[in-house]
Amino acid sequence: MSPAMSSPAMSPAPPDRVRVTVPVLEHTALFELAVPCAVFEEPRYALTLCGTAPDGGGHLARGLRLETERGLEAVAEADLVVVPACVMGDHVSRPELLEALRAAYARGARIASLCSGAFVLAEAGLLDGRTAATHWMYADELRRRFPSVRVDEHSLYVDDGQVLTSAGTAAAIDLCLHLVRRDFGAAAAAEVARRLVVAPHREGDQAQYVPAPPVPVRSEDALAPVLDWALARLHEPLAIGDLAARAGMSTRSFGRHFAGETGTTPLKWLNRQRLARARELLESTELPVESVAARSGLGTADGLRQHFRRELGTTPAAYRRTFRAPEARARSAASGPSASGPGVPGGGGAGG
Repeated sequence: MSPAMSSPAMSPAPPDRVRVTVPVLEHTALFELAVPCAVFEEPRYALTLCGTAPDGGGHLARGLRLETERGLEAVAEADLVVVPACVMGDHVSRPELLEALRAAYARGARIASLCSGAFVLAEAGLLDGRTAATHWMYADELRRRFPSVRVDEHSLYVDDGQVLTSAGTAAAIDLCLHLVRRDFGAAAAAEVARRLVVAPHREGDQAQYVPAPPVPVRSEDALAPVLDWALARLHEPLAIGDLAARAGMSTRSFGRHFAGETGTTPLKWLNRQRLARARELLESTELPVESVAARSGLGTADGLRQHFRRELGTTPAAYRRTFRAPEARARSAASGPSASGPGVPGGGGAGG
């Protein structure tokens, strides 16, 4: 199963023309509204924008207003309803929209949401008991407000058959291209992707975009110097006993104290820091994957690939292509072979 989606449904027989309706939410994000317009504005689809406000229009982000020719009655005619991002915070959808979505679902239409549009589907009850994607920044809020939803903050999109959800911003393109692929096949999706100048299928998932959260440790706490000591030696084969000895504690006492202060185990903390170091090196240097693995303490190139697959849903090479800083290649070319020597960030000293 691709890390970019869950539970893909079988593609139905290609229809002659798929009717797509996009409800224009109040103050919706322009990008997520534009994505389905760009993807489905082609002969295989009949695209309609419909207003959700009483006057049929909609106030968009940045002070823009969109006038639509259709109201929510267009949802009743759609084969596919695509709900763009909604306003976060105290957003509450109009009851008329929620009822229209429920009715469309009941008659068999597919319902998709982009980014925070998942909150609208959740309000309508369409995500109860389902796995759903949303932007990783909103995952905890979706869990809190709708505990019956199984939130997947890793996937770029989730295909649960009749209901589909996507992660944030660019993942809206991934989901819409996936819908084209379901309806008309991979060649059609590739054709649309070429027109948009995007990849027809992205490798990886949201995890690679999420910054590693800092571990809160009080400066006066006994752990602070131990963690600093470990961070300078990530390339070395550190064991929990090494950290415990540095802290002047038994291994068992250190493990309890560490968990109480950081909320995780010493081993998980070390792996997280090593992964963060590897990400930094891939972004900022031209070091070979083998050297990145050694300097980050993740062992061999194969070990590094396994960690990236498991934690980030991608490969080190794909991660580097996506996130490498533009100046890294130029700096490497200018400095020649010395770029892989001492002085590279994260080298960690003689053992790096």
